Amino acid sequence: MAKAKDLILVESPSKAKTINKYVGKNYVVEATVGHIRNLPKTKLGIDVENGFTPTLLNIRGKGDVIKKIRSLAAKSDKIYVATDPDREGEAIAQDVVDILDVKQHEKIERVLFNEITKKAVNEALKNPIKIDDHLVISQRARRVMDRIIGYKVSPFLWRAVIDSSGSSLSAGRVQSVALRLICEREEEIEKFIATEYWSLVAIFKTDKGAELTAKLYEVNGKQIKLPPKPQMTEADWEEFFKTNFAISSGDVAQKILEILQAKNNYAISDISKKESRKNPYPPFITSSLQVESSRKLRMRPRRTMMLAQQLYEGIDLGAEGTTGLITYMRTDSTRLSAEIVDDARAFIAEKYGNQYLPEKPKSYEKQNKKNVQDAHEAVRPTSLKYTPEFVKEYLDEAQFKVYELIWKRFIACQMESARLETTSVSISADEYTFRSSGTTILFDGFQVLYEETTEETGEKGENGGGLIPAGLEVNQKMDLKELTPNQHFTKPPARFTESTLIKELENNGIGRPSTYAMIMGTIVDRGYVEQQDRKMIPTSLGKKVNGVLVKNFPDIINVNFTAQMEDELDLIANGETEYLRVLNDFYGPFIKDLQEVEANLEKIICEKCGGELDLKIGRFGKYFACNNYPECKNIKSLKEIAGGSNEPEYTGETCPKCESKTVYREGKFGKFIGCEKYPDCDFTKVITLGMKCPKCNEGEVITRRTKRGKIFYGCNKYPDCDYASWTMPKPKEEEQEEPIESSEEEY
Repeated sequence: MAKAKDLILVESPSKAKTINKYVGKNYVVEATVGHIRNLPKTKLGIDVENGFTPTLLNIRGKGDVIKKIRSLAAKSDKIYVATDPDREGEAIAQDVVDILDVKQHEKIERVLFNEITKKAVNEALKNPIKIDDHLVISQRARRVMDRIIGYKVSPFLWRAVIDSSGSSLSAGRVQSVALRLICEREEEIEKFIATEYWSLVAIFKTDKGAELTAKLYEVNGKQIKLPPKPQMTEADWEEFFKTNFAISSGDVAQKILEILQAKNNYAISDISKKESRKNPYPPFITSSLQVESSRKLRMRPRRTMMLAQQLYEGIDLGAEGTTGLITYMRTDSTRLSAEIVDDARAFIAEKYGNQYLPEKPKSYEKQNKKNVQDAHEAVRPTSLKYTPEFVKEYLDEAQFKVYELIWKRFIACQMESARLETTSVSISADEYTFRSSGTTILFDGFQVLYEETTEETGEKGENGGGLIPAGLEVNQKMDLKELTPNQHFTKPPARFTESTLIKELENNGIGRPSTYAMIMGTIVDRGYVEQQDRKMIPTSLGKKVNGVLVKNFPDIINVNFTAQMEDELDLIANGETEYLRVLNDFYGPFIKDLQEVEANLEKIICEKCGGELDLKIGRFGKYFACNNYPECKNIKSLKEIAGGSNEPEYTGETCPKCESKTVYREGKFGKFIGCEKYPDCDFTKVITLGMKCPKCNEGEVITRRTKRGKIFYGCNKYPDCDYASWTMPKPKEEEQEEPIESSEEEY
């Protein structure tokens, strides 16, 4: 009788395909296709009174997957659960245990690998471990917190921000704090009062004709600075001028200009040179990869992570076979294995020369924050054999850009520091001093390969800047050739971009590697934020939602509280605190706010029986219904409650079923056409965009919503045609839409 095959379970079919090529014929590799269990959709699913116990159910639509896993498990000698090496992966591993018969449990082993290469996979199979209960409990705690807030607060939002098209309104533990940061920044910008100030820039000449640009820097030993606040009083100015000097108006600038133009005793009063080192940047973690990809490649975090997932799970490299090109892309650790560092040092010496190789390997582990999951490495290439040039022909343009970015950042992190020399020249005439600074690169070091992109902020050339002529000496006479006054105004704080918002969240301890891309996507998809020139601007809906949440849940929609909860979830993962303690810490202030809000919530009285109209979610979306049902069947739309017209919006067409009028309705998945006689007549019709499906060329494109409320575009002939896109189709000559990956989100 043939020996039973061992079963390896992973999340995604593409990951299964890659691993299958590494392990041989004695294994069967199967995908769970993401989570297989979740909280119920139609109720809270958490027993708050009994230890916050969650009720996890098999996800609808996963029946065939679960049946297949059970069948394969029963025939296998060993069951290796090889889901991703993080909390979500650990939770899926526990889901596998929960769906299998208890007789199968003793056969289950957990295997972890940080990269999907033949060596890493086979090494992991030789060294199986047990499922980490602490990580599982931490994931469950996070899920329970998020469900309680979403389930309890979102209905309040639907009441407080009544909007006939508000089917996607939602609150979230982290997304709402991100929205708050954006709205508060917008308030700062709106309230900002610009302050006028001036600068004076001179061009000096030496007796040999060399020119030097310098900026007025000091007056009477007091450095010229910006006024510290707008609309300063006389007392404020008096205090400011004790130690500083400001050119606060055109009149002041003109007076100083006339004084300076009359002077003829300009001379170099000081020349200083300072050598400095610029160290390479650490290897990527999830957040820095998303930030740098946004800045350098103009990619949204969600797209960056989708491409990184593809590089991690495996790319077909022709004769090399399918190979994982990068390590696991959800990590907050900068740790690197000694083996890959040695490989990088050998590569640097051969490619760039020993002058670019530091005496010792560079380590960035000290930069890891507390509670980092240090079992992971940083995001890096799996092998230096696969240079960007080697893999380019096997990658599409976007994949290549992300891979090249990761490759260069990793190699550069092990290169020698750059050496810079900054020369500052001061030119004085009596109590007035100009200054010019220039920087020379003595040795480019890691910058020969990589330079981080920065956001464009502030004024450039604050100290004159430019080239410093050679041969200058102290006391050397200088002639004033030109003097120009420049008017400036202080600028408001910059709006967040996705990259700066991720950094702000990370700096505040909010969110984790697996959540940043989702947070960015959610607040845009919900219509709370729109992007203009990559800047994140709150919409009127976003401002309204934020105002309601901050007013009514100040203790929850709060940076410090959210960061504290993140820390406590990390402590659970590390086995340093308990599930129940963390949930109690969270639930106490939350339920206090919620009860106060509910007590003050204005009741909506049924005009037919005097009962109360409660918010309900039905087949066609949200509506209000009398709580005396079935004795009273009064229902009202959100639009009616909001004070809109009771008159439905007619289409001008008739119902093909009963010949009544048809009206526009708003449902769970967007706008549609229905019969005015509903529920007596259940006719419905989707609204198309008036363009042919680009895939089958027969159906028409319609707007739909995922179960999470995100808008996408699909074919009205689904399931016969499975066309789906996150962006509206465009003519073929224009940029093609971004396709939906089935593993990203259920819809």
